[in-house]
Amino acid sequence: MVKSIVCIVLAQFSLAALLPLSMCYRTHECTTASLSPWFYENSCPKAQAIVQFFVAKAYSIDPRMAASLLRLHFHDCFVNGCDASVLLDSSGTIESEKRSTSNQDSARGFEVIDEIKSALENECPETVSCADILALVARDSVVICDGPTWEVYLGRRDAREASLSGSMENIPSPDSTLQTIVNMFNLQGLDLTDLVALLGSHTIGNSRCLNFRQRLYNHSGNNDPDQTLNQNYASMLQQGCPISGEDQNLFNLDYVTPTKFDNYYFKNLVDFRGLLNSDEILFTQSSESMELVKLYAENEEAFFEQFAKSIVKMGNISPLTGTDGEIRRICRRVNHDV
Repeated sequence: MVKSIVCIVLAQFSLAALLPLSMCYRTHECTTASLSPWFYENSCPKAQAIVQFFVAKAYSIDPRMAASLLRLHFHDCFVNGCDASVLLDSSGTIESEKRSTSNQDSARGFEVIDEIKSALENECPETVSCADILALVARDSVVICDGPTWEVYLGRRDAREASLSGSMENIPSPDSTLQTIVNMFNLQGLDLTDLVALLGSHTIGNSRCLNFRQRLYNHSGNNDPDQTLNQNYASMLQQGCPISGEDQNLFNLDYVTPTKFDNYYFKNLVDFRGLLNSDEILFTQSSESMELVKLYAENEEAFFEQFAKSIVKMGNISPLTGTDGEIRRICRRVNHDV
């Protein structure tokens, strides 16, 4: 049964991935001397097809996995660059980033990455990096949810270390202020336009009750709900997120089209129905970000085009190339521990 579903999903997905280039969002201005969409053209020509297959398989079993895989790419790149450090387990001197507040009990999809890496090692040993796998699964996860496609620039290598402190300090939290989020993005070379477009990835995925409970019951410290939260929406959320307990209950970040990559995230913000405080403040605390939210709420094509540009830009944050780092044989461990 699963096999037949995978075949159907993969067939549909492959058509999207093979759209004429004129229909894709071209990002040639983002190319670098070391990264290229054709990096594996000779050394592992089936690499992208293998990644697509396993993303489709994972999605057919658990549609939530698309958002989880996309999130791994974000959480990787924001900590010392896009180097697959987020995948490393704790061992020896390595303190895993999986233990950080942003990742513990929420980052998932590691088994899917393991499966992809194993297949790639069978096809072309010690060739395709775990960092590039994360970049590819991010694109493929968006496409399989009917979002935009883009050329993924490849040639990253994998870090031999992780940074738990960096993961604690560099990734925004649901209660971060807008200025804090702006500062974190600026540190990565990403501007406000990138920030708003990339947070649009919250058009898919879920968040736990504990991440937004304060908005429902005690936002200002006076036992009042957040006044920028639509009260009908708040009442609906309170049914599954009580004032105490049920911390792990999951809620769709976009309650209208939760598994479709579209612009309803921004439409929800305009209607004061953003789930997380760190989302809604894009519309309520800055005139510049508000205008971008309104633009993307009205024009899905503009959102898709900017998202593609911004995620390629993010994927170029401090990559290890040349002889730096390594090509891990197992994504969870550096090679000398294998």
